[in-house]
Amino acid sequence: MAHQEIIFAGFGGQGILSMGKFLAYAGMDENLNVSWLPSYGPEMRGGTANCSVILTNEDIGSPLVTDATTVVVMNRPSLDKFEHAIVPGGLLIMDSDLVNRESERKDIDVIKIPAQTVAEEVGSKKIANMVLLGAFVEKTGIVPMKALLKALKEHGKEQFYELNKRALERGAEYARK
Repeated sequence: MAHQEIIFAGFGGQGILSMGKFLAYAGMDENLNVSWLPSYGPEMRGGTANCSVILTNEDIGSPLVTDATTVVVMNRPSLDKFEHAIVPGGLLIMDSDLVNRESERKDIDVIKIPAQTVAEEVGSKKIANMVLLGAFVEKTGIVPMKALLKALKEHGKEQFYELNKRALERGAEYARK
C-alpha cells in the first residue's frame, strides 16, 4: 500500500514549497491521491515555511498532516517544531549543514545529509532541497525517481533540470548508505 504523509519545513526561499509541489505532481502522474498544503509565516523569505504533502491510494480526509510518516527539515527551528509529529517507525531527513543538533527520537529512522555542501559540489547551494528530496524518494519509494524527474521537466525551469537531476541523484546515494 502506498501511503506517505510528509512535512517539508525550513526557511522561506529554500525551495520548501517547491519540493512538495514536484512530489505532488509526480504522485498525480503515478495515479495516487494527492494533497499539497503550503504554509508560510508573514516574513516569506527568511521566515519559516512548510508544506504538508499526502500521497496515498486511499481517500484523503484532510490535507493537514498531523501524524507524519516523514519529516524533511532544512533548519533547526523546523526540527524543533516538527520532530514530535513523526509517527513511531517514521523517517526524519535533515540538512546536517543547517541543523545543529541530533534528533532526540530513538523510534524513527534518521538520514543526515550535508545538503548545502552536496548542492554546492553539484553546482549551486540553491538546490540543497533537491538533494533532500532525492533521498526521500529513494528511501520511501513512494514514487519512482523517473516520475519525479518527469514532474521536474514538466513543471520546473528547464535551465535547472540537469542541475536538479544531479542533486536528486546525489541525495538518493545518501539514502542507500
